[in-house]
Amino acid sequence: MSKEIGITVSKKDDLSEWYTQVVTKSGLADYASVKGFMVLMPYGYSIWEKIKEFLDKRLKTMGHSNAYFPLLIPESFLRREAEHFSGFTPEVFWVTSAGNDKLAERLAVRPTSETVIYDSYAKWIRSWRDLPLLINVWNSVLRAEIKMTKPFMRTSEFLWQEGHTVHADKEDTDAEVMRILELYRQLIEEQLAIPALAGYKTDREKFVGALYTTTLESMMPDGKALQMGTSHNLGQNFSKAFEIKYLGKDEQTHYAWNASWGVSWRLIGAVVMLHGDDRGLVIPPRIAPVQVVIVPIPYKNAGGADIVSRCRSLAEKLQEAGINVFLDDRAHYTPGWKFNDWEQKGVPVRIEIGPRDISRQQITMVRRDTSERSVAPETDAINETKMLLDAIQSSLFEKASRSLRQAIHDARTYQELKQAIETEGGFVRGCWCGETACEDQIKDETGATIRVVPIQDEQVFSGCVCCGKAAKKAVYFARAY
Repeated sequence: MSKEIGITVSKKDDLSEWYTQVVTKSGLADYASVKGFMVLMPYGYSIWEKIKEFLDKRLKTMGHSNAYFPLLIPESFLRREAEHFSGFTPEVFWVTSAGNDKLAERLAVRPTSETVIYDSYAKWIRSWRDLPLLINVWNSVLRAEIKMTKPFMRTSEFLWQEGHTVHADKEDTDAEVMRILELYRQLIEEQLAIPALAGYKTDREKFVGALYTTTLESMMPDGKALQMGTSHNLGQNFSKAFEIKYLGKDEQTHYAWNASWGVSWRLIGAVVMLHGDDRGLVIPPRIAPVQVVIVPIPYKNAGGADIVSRCRSLAEKLQEAGINVFLDDRAHYTPGWKFNDWEQKGVPVRIEIGPRDISRQQITMVRRDTSERSVAPETDAINETKMLLDAIQSSLFEKASRSLRQAIHDARTYQELKQAIETEGGFVRGCWCGETACEDQIKDETGATIRVVPIQDEQVFSGCVCCGKAAKKAVYFARAY
């Protein structure tokens, strides 16, 4: 990777190298000394905080509470739910000793928290009055990703939230799954400005140990799908494994139902990849740590103290109006250097104030997404800035939505499916008979999987795209991260 300050490759020509340069040079993240791990730098963490704040506030409004559970999980816990254990074993980091003493039982470093959380739930739940139990956890998990790593997208440790809820019956669990899926959709589409397809996973692709999995899938510029968030109905599998029972209103003992759901810092990677350009990041205003940067343009051969003072006054007014603003009054950098620096960091709006602006009592505003320049009366700076931020947010989503629509192709035959996967990429909509054998064949021969089975059935427009027999569902295939 180049050590030059700016982005040295084109997104179109070398997406992988472009992505790595944007992530590191913009100050989002850095590589750690341990392979497969990364350092989340302050600028990147501040974006994660924006995501966290949005979700945390709404989850609490919906009745969820935050808790924390241990990092280390006894191997015997994982083995209680056999399907779950077999699905995660290849990815688990194990602790086998404490100091110089070998442990009697291996401890898994949390790959996900179902087992350790449900061990506690079995102690806490006794009656129908204890339900529903709605708990969310903000933590990190570890899954062995050593060979094919990419910052945010695929690392051995990642930050996420995982919700784990307990319910009296399937109906209430189903409702929870869909409530969370809708919350994730709001986050992804309305905050991150990334359109997503919502639907179910097939039994082959669902979360191990789940009754069913719902998902939100987005499309990246290289034609690969990215799973943005999932919400699962775990049925009674874990309740039976961990003896989570409650005394019902009918005075009978029942096994409880569980739901789990989560999103990770992978969302930040999606923002980088989808919205960024050859100058660096483009951050949607609603998750931007800095929404507006103000850059003074001093008089030539003069210090420009009056201009800096005017900029400081404007920054205070914007801050009071709830806009995240940064005044870049660093005297040891030129305005041009600052422009490039903040463009690379993806700040949505740049405000310039120079001698001409002062004399005309105006501000110059520059959009990061389009580079469009405009002027506005200084007295109307707050309203103009808010309108511009809203316009950028909408524009980014509309642009991404157009790209998603263009990335969906229909296939009626297996040859059409293979050709679309190889030459077009993106989502390929095809009809499926419901047989796992066809699903397996498609994955083995094309590398594509069924990413989404739409929640609302779409019209079946052909026979099964693989075997030609009568189809049951129209589904979306894609290669994926």
